[in-house]
Amino acid sequence: MATSDTHGLTEDEVRERVVQGRSNDIPERAGRSTWDIVRANVLTRINAIFAVLFAIVVSTGYVLDGLFGGLIVANSVIGIVQELRAKRMLDRLSIIGQARPRVRRDGRTVELAPNQVVADDVIELGPGDQVVVDGEVLDGAALEVDESLLTGESDPVVKNAGQQVLSGSFAVAGSGVYRATKVGRAAYAARLAEEAGKFTLVDSELRNGIDRILKFITYLLVPAGALSVYNQLSGDQALPEALRGMVAALVPMVPEGLILLTSIAFAVGVVRLGKRQCLVNELPAIEGLARVDVVCADKTGTLTENAMRLAQVRPVGGNEMPDEVLAALAAADPRPNASLAAIAEAHPDDPGWTVTAIAPFSSARKWSGASFGDHGDWVLGAPDVLLAADHAVRAEAAVAGSDGLRVLLLARAAGAVDREDAPATVDPVALVLLEQKIRPDAKDTLDYFAGQRVTVKVISGDNAASVGAVAATLGLPGAGSPTDARSLPGEPAGLAAEVERGSVFGRVTPVQKRAMVGALRSGGHTVAMTGDGVNDVLALKDADIGVAMGAGSPATRSVAQIVLLDNKFATLPYVVAEGRRVIGNIERVANLFLTKTVYSVLLALLVGIPGLIGFDALPYPFLPRHVTIIGWFTIGLPAFVLSLAPNNERARGGFVPRVMRMAVPAGVIIAIASFVSYVLTYPGVTGSPAEQVRASTAALVTLMAIALWVLAIVARPYAWWKIALLAVMACASTLMFLTPFTRDIFQLDPSDAGATLTAFACAAAGIVLVEAAWWAGRPLRRTPNQRSISGPRS
Repeated sequence: MATSDTHGLTEDEVRERVVQGRSNDIPERAGRSTWDIVRANVLTRINAIFAVLFAIVVSTGYVLDGLFGGLIVANSVIGIVQELRAKRMLDRLSIIGQARPRVRRDGRTVELAPNQVVADDVIELGPGDQVVVDGEVLDGAALEVDESLLTGESDPVVKNAGQQVLSGSFAVAGSGVYRATKVGRAAYAARLAEEAGKFTLVDSELRNGIDRILKFITYLLVPAGALSVYNQLSGDQALPEALRGMVAALVPMVPEGLILLTSIAFAVGVVRLGKRQCLVNELPAIEGLARVDVVCADKTGTLTENAMRLAQVRPVGGNEMPDEVLAALAAADPRPNASLAAIAEAHPDDPGWTVTAIAPFSSARKWSGASFGDHGDWVLGAPDVLLAADHAVRAEAAVAGSDGLRVLLLARAAGAVDREDAPATVDPVALVLLEQKIRPDAKDTLDYFAGQRVTVKVISGDNAASVGAVAATLGLPGAGSPTDARSLPGEPAGLAAEVERGSVFGRVTPVQKRAMVGALRSGGHTVAMTGDGVNDVLALKDADIGVAMGAGSPATRSVAQIVLLDNKFATLPYVVAEGRRVIGNIERVANLFLTKTVYSVLLALLVGIPGLIGFDALPYPFLPRHVTIIGWFTIGLPAFVLSLAPNNERARGGFVPRVMRMAVPAGVIIAIASFVSYVLTYPGVTGSPAEQVRASTAALVTLMAIALWVLAIVARPYAWWKIALLAVMACASTLMFLTPFTRDIFQLDPSDAGATLTAFACAAAGIVLVEAAWWAGRPLRRTPNQRSISGPRS
């Protein structure tokens, strides 16, 4: 049975509802469980393929040829460990950053986790608070709720006692309390809330590109694999030898480490950013922010600190100091914004006036107010909204705002502030000047973005001149010509042109912020929106990447993909850098893995076609153990190092075409050069096993030499550690051929000088062709698909 007043539930009533299962039992985070992570990393298609091939090789008795089976264990263990690390980091940060509703229990107000709310709980609402469960309004003081995230309607809805509020909406003005009626999975937006915190790797250009590549590879694997099976099993070889050749042909066709290293790169990125108190609600946001070319930043809470200080109250028109009025207005609002909080701090003595009507602050109205009966009707808001354009006090306010101060007008209204036509004509009494402290790291952050050719546009609800003054002190290009958003055209084409041109915009309404973000996106830009207030929610939701401050409203944190829990705008460059590291390094290693797939498929076709058209069938030149060492030294170990290394290259579109321009030519050249080397040294069907080993060794020398050169190309530009990596891989590969112990284990014989010289000659020709192909394709790889930005730059 529900409580009959706003006192709240007792502890006994709470326990009773928990026992009844009437609690808000949604998961704190919709991420995968530990078992899901283990299962997803072990029971993969690639692991299944390798397990079958491993079983085939072991059945032949050649256990050493099953070394590739270690990839099953390595892939699984590394993937599990990294994803569990990322899960722990995300779960810890999500608890810090989650919305905590204010619930009344036993007459006291306490902050609880959302899943601690039970049916019939009485929950308080104020500006920026998210409605965490469905409920019925018990009391409201001009309470306005934005339901746009549920209905698409951007106009706030006034909620009176008895009306319903839905989870997923949020308060934009006023205050009130509501009783929880539907909790847990019965609530309207429970699924939406779960999805908001999901650990996911989907909807990413990088991931989608890799999926497209893997689909293409699948089509190649079917004919190449079938031909390899037919060729090896239909020849004159003994069954164990034929099975080894078949497995050796099939194993390298699968880019087994590409998906693994992509997942690892994302997971490591989450952990690195987590150490900087950056919560990534959706993993592709790391990648997305690296592709951003426009950052739309709110002023308050982003460029300036959210807290303010009352600098001066300047009476106008011969009026006296309105200290009592300011104190009464501050006391009348139970959830004051930053401006009223600064006024309340300077005027703490509440005169005790009775409030007869109230109009809470709204980003759309730009003013707030209260009626105090015989003490009059008072409003506090933007001078350029409350006063006519030619009013002398408005001009005085503009001068004060040009120094970067936030200027509010205190005025007497003609009637009650809750009337439909309020505030109508007002009588100015004083200008209230508030100081805004610029974040010490704001300039460095703007300078970083300018150096990276990322345009920053400041979009604020404050006076345009004041916003421009703050931006100018930070050296933002174009800050000297701020735009008043009330003069912006409403039609999309005109709005897009103005937003493209300008860099500082003031008096922007929440709906306009959303429209401006949409205009930039329609112009081909990848847009990030930063903000902390309830007026930023719509724009954050529509931007490619939404970035919220940890101290911002719960509503902004719930819709943002990235939450800066330390409230530092300066953390953004680290997020950008992490995204660039992920994208750039995955592109590097994708080149290696896909080159291997291309040459493996083509080599299988080249070896298999002679037998298919009536010639003597050629045994596959390599054993599975050869494939393993090729993977170790030219792909696996180097790719792991490169995937986690620093990388500051700017992210670009066109991932798939750019990777294929490198991988396909290199793979074709390696396959042909290795095949030629093999054919020139192959003794024929009458050759001895020792001669066959020497021919296979020659082909392997050719392949590894060119593959190492491809690794050297992919590692460019060089740093000392990259040179060391290349040297270690080259030395290790050479020792495999020179050391008697490894020659015996891996069945290598480079003793035939003629075969070895042939191998080196083919390798040299292949290296020249690979290098030429790389230089020929360089201009295409350098061309970014992102259009250039025409806004101001430094």
